Amino acid sequence: MSMIRALTTICVLASSSLTGCVYRMPIQQGNYLDPAVIAQIKPGMTHSQVRYLLGTPMLPGAFDNSRWDYGYYLKTQRLRRTEHGHVGIFFANDLVARVDSDVTRAPFAPLAKRPSTAPEPRGYGGH
Repeated sequence: MSMIRALTTICVLASSSLTGCVYRMPIQQGNYLDPAVIAQIKPGMTHSQVRYLLGTPMLPGAFDNSRWDYGYYLKTQRLRRTEHGHVGIFFANDLVARVDSDVTRAPFAPLAKRPSTAPEPRGYGGH
């Protein structure tokens, strides 16, 4: 009987010590916000240029298209702090008026990378 109890105790201790070895997948939500890309957004840019640089906004204006909000959240491990950022793009007459950003550094690593330069607008001004 004591042999079974000892074996049970060893199995319980061994399995509980392995619970910390579980792989935790990184959780990324929102748009990848890189300060170098955000710095490329200048007053006078169009909606399509901003969408090309930052992607589709998480919170586009439902009734008024004068403000786009981008958010980013990344949790990489259980005990590490989460990384997050927010960028607000404000438009006037369908052009960028100002950019509010609390992003100071690039997050851990993007899950996908693409070139990040804004295209020139086409089809405006009689071209």
